Amino acid sequence: MPDETIATEDDIRSVNAFWRRLGLPGLVDVHTHFMPHRVLAKVWAYFDSAGPLVGRAWPITYRLPEDDRVERLRAFGVRAFTSMLYPHKPGMAEWLNDWAAGFAARVPGCLHTATFFPEPGASRYVERAIEAGARVFKAHLQVGAYDPNDPLLDGVWGLLEDHGIPVVTHCGSGPVPGPHTGPEPIAALLSRHPRLRLVIAHMGTPEYAEFLALALRHPSVCLDTTMAFTRFTEETAPFPRDAVPLLLDLQDRVLLGTDFPNIPYPYAEALSALADLDLGDEWLRAVCHDNAAGVFGLRPVTPGT
Repeated sequence: MPDETIATEDDIRSVNAFWRRLGLPGLVDVHTHFMPHRVLAKVWAYFDSAGPLVGRAWPITYRLPEDDRVERLRAFGVRAFTSMLYPHKPGMAEWLNDWAAGFAARVPGCLHTATFFPEPGASRYVERAIEAGARVFKAHLQVGAYDPNDPLLDGVWGLLEDHGIPVVTHCGSGPVPGPHTGPEPIAALLSRHPRLRLVIAHMGTPEYAEFLALALRHPSVCLDTTMAFTRFTEETAPFPRDAVPLLLDLQDRVLLGTDFPNIPYPYAEALSALADLDLGDEWLRAVCHDNAAGVFGLRPVTPGT
């Protein structure tokens, strides 16, 4: 059964009211999860058990069948979204990529997503995914427990840098640190691949200041808002108030992300948390739609249609 806490109609109405007030044609969410059923079932079971990488109770608000999850995003007015998926061991990434290619082909609005792991052959299957049309990659350093500077990934980063493909990267130490999380491994990676289009997931929670500083030094680096600023995250990893003005300096490089469906609150709460920063409607329009629409070359549409 779903863990949903509000009625479907109210849920949809709240999200639509947000982007319509801003005069947007909808939302672009760069951090949503779709993956093979048996893999997602294991992910949800891990959250249900409050596993070591989760660290606290974490109810899944949108525990819905795949088709219903897609339809909920469409009802929210999400124009484009991703299928963030990731391996935790060798031998997973290539078949996950095959599944993701098929998912993107059959689901309009899904940005073809791919992933990788430090293993022999990683450059080969990443190149194959790029040739098949992958538009965004996911790197999960916490779950994968790998060093992004592993020599087995040198060719992967080179390919992604040369093609200018964004890589949504969970590299912050939240909710629980991993052996290679934190800003230092990413700083080392960027020193070797300064043109990488990294998207720092979760605003780098909890090392916000350090990842903001990295983005300010590297114009190709973006950040996504996934779960940041919400009450759930603020309880354990509050965003520093003195860093909020830096979000205006990075207005063109902050992208909406939510972690749908694996969030412990309604989707609209992620949006209201951004509005509560009081950075203005122009900032909200850039973050919730225009920045990602530019990154992925989405065609213009008439607002509200």
